[in-house]
Amino acid sequence: MQFTRTKILDVVIIEPKVYGDSRGYFVEIFRQDKLEEFLGYKINFCQDNESKSSKGVLRGLHYQLPPFAQTKLVRVIEGTVLDVAVELTGENKKQLLVPRGFAHGFVVLEEDTIFTYKVDNYYSPQNDRGIAFNDPSLNIDWILNHDELNLSDKDTKQPLLKDTNDLFEFGVDYYA
Repeated sequence: MQFTRTKILDVVIIEPKVYGDSRGYFVEIFRQDKLEEFLGYKINFCQDNESKSSKGVLRGLHYQLPPFAQTKLVRVIEGTVLDVAVELTGENKKQLLVPRGFAHGFVVLEEDTIFTYKVDNYYSPQNDRGIAFNDPSLNIDWILNHDELNLSDKDTKQPLLKDTNDLFEFGVDYYA
């Protein structure tokens, strides 16, 4: 398993080793001890989520406030998505660790895409927040045209970043 730090502080790409032969393949997709050794802190995932989506579905940008802030370990099982931090495809088996304090979202680029993610805190509706996917200050290129996107009603009504009061403080240890 290879861990690579990105240009974005604390966001990590995880590339598991794939063992393949004529029968198929085997891949160890998660090792808590190796991840904690690389990160230098403990992380305890408590919930796994999976979504199956059609091309054009955009989910996000979502985050939760403390004490329910979430780290997410995201992975595409089948299909293709553009994650706001990195493009992930089912073929390359890569995963992305999105730490607490980050909003997260993705757009589906291929029909019948299956996307999973682990979180280290349970979903808390009272602490659930979001940012507009098309906030001009974020300058996210979602690849697809806006008329090709399929968003939930909730995601179409998220505020711009500048209009959001519920943000994280830089330098605070949200894992303590």
